[in-house]
Amino acid sequence: MNPDAAGPPAPSRVAAFFDLDNTLIRGASAFHLAVGLRARGLVRWRDLAEFAAAHTQYLLMGENAREIAHLRSRALRLVAGRSVAEMTGIGEEVWDEVLSLRLFDGTHALLAEHLDAGHQVWIVSASPIEIGGIIAARLGATGALGTVAEHVDGVYTGRLVGGMLHGSAKAVAVHHLADREGLDLPDCYAYGDSAHDVALLGTVGHPVAINPDGRLRRHARRAGWPVREFRGRGRVATRHGVHAASWAGAAWVLGVTARAVQRRLSGGPD
Repeated sequence: MNPDAAGPPAPSRVAAFFDLDNTLIRGASAFHLAVGLRARGLVRWRDLAEFAAAHTQYLLMGENAREIAHLRSRALRLVAGRSVAEMTGIGEEVWDEVLSLRLFDGTHALLAEHLDAGHQVWIVSASPIEIGGIIAARLGATGALGTVAEHVDGVYTGRLVGGMLHGSAKAVAVHHLADREGLDLPDCYAYGDSAHDVALLGTVGHPVAINPDGRLRRHARRAGWPVREFRGRGRVATRHGVHAASWAGAAWVLGVTARAVQRRLSGGPD
């Protein structure tokens, strides 16, 4: 048989799934997107103040599903009427200016090893699918699974398609992808940092906890999962702050720093 006449090689039946926030990238990607939106005048101070208040409440009292749902709806209203092209362009600028500099070298090396082995590599995140897609493309990954905001004729409607890709929803999405791609999940790998990633990690035969929070670390110890720590001393992210931003910010714009609040209260530039 003439090898030149052969078709393209079949896709690998092995895939590696990478959570995004604090697994692949230090901090919350949606927070940096929020900063980009604010810098371009697309998010008002009153909107950021509302998110900051909810963020503070989360830090003090923990997760509140009703408040998260409210913030998600509020954030979606902010982007309603904006074009996909505009938001994607901002996402690309945020990657170039910020996110590309916040990659964990260790996790990035793992991702490269999977690519070198011919595995499929997927970003799996509650962040908007556009952000996940940009990062996947820039890193040479196969693709991304993420939260999908509905758009019609290239303009966001302010509604979600389905729900946020968070917690058990990640596992469901991976199972659907495995059926579509013919993946052998017992041979696949998954990497996550949070107890919210347990369902995702549990879908594969080779789960790895990366920079784990306390609950995931304890679960990994009980389950016998490997743990990898890529945070350098002095660079460990504040866990609750990361996940507060990830949860509601995955609907585009959650996350505000205390520094921004202080500038406003002190009469500094908005």
